[in-house]
Amino acid sequence: MNGTAEFHYRLSMRAGGARPGSHPGSSFGSGQQFAMHGRLFDYPDPRRLDLRASVRAARSEWLVRVHLQRVAVPVVAIVDVSASMHFGTRQTKLQVAADFVEALGYSAFRVGDRLGMLAFDADQRDDLFMPVRNGRGTGNLLATMLRECVSSSGGSGGIEGLRRCATRLAGRQALVFVVSDFHWPLAQLPAVLDMLVHACVVPIVVWDEAEISPPRNGPLLAVNDAESGEERMVWLRGGIRRSWREGVAHRRAELASVFGARGIRPFHVESAFDPEAMSRYFLETTV
Repeated sequence: MNGTAEFHYRLSMRAGGARPGSHPGSSFGSGQQFAMHGRLFDYPDPRRLDLRASVRAARSEWLVRVHLQRVAVPVVAIVDVSASMHFGTRQTKLQVAADFVEALGYSAFRVGDRLGMLAFDADQRDDLFMPVRNGRGTGNLLATMLRECVSSSGGSGGIEGLRRCATRLAGRQALVFVVSDFHWPLAQLPAVLDMLVHACVVPIVVWDEAEISPPRNGPLLAVNDAESGEERMVWLRGGIRRSWREGVAHRRAELASVFGARGIRPFHVESAFDPEAMSRYFLETTV
């Protein structure tokens, strides 16, 4: 992926804050959307004086037009860097996640948003933490950190690592992308999502083609569990292939149910990140 890959995102809610940007805000300022009339004494900006409204006012006082300001929002990527994310055929799932973060960095820079990153495997990865910051090269820097990332010892993915990352964002308004293959139990995921209730959460589900489709040729398959390291041989009978596809469909439905209960729709990435598909996702979820 080149450094100019870009997608367009927008929030499904009004954001707070005073930092000027491109997103609809909830605070008053020098925006374009009319909110109300106010007294010139309370909002001392003669440039927005509304003579007609002042003449019609019940009390003899000057009125000005008060507008809602467009604001910038902090954007944070929470990335799963566990052992299973190092699996892939053409490229690893972690490299796909890095491609996404690189595109996110350029997209955020273009609209004036700050970008930061948190990462986890069995626990939070402090070596991959980056606070939100502005800069044209922020996405490239974060993507390089992910591409050079080495799985820590015992680095299986899990809800505890994600929970620790979410704790740092609890109560804050932000656009939060959770990038993972979600190959771990989902029972405690709703509690983590509740910690991010003030944020706009976008789950990025990264799967590799080899995970979701059984091989077309060959009855015998050598498999390796990336999390535990266990190896075994599997005889791909017709029933096994059918169960494989049903398991993938069940997991997809399970993720949709867990996130859908909180009004969130996951975005699925299979083998490669598509910026245009990401733009369509935001267009469909924020209309």
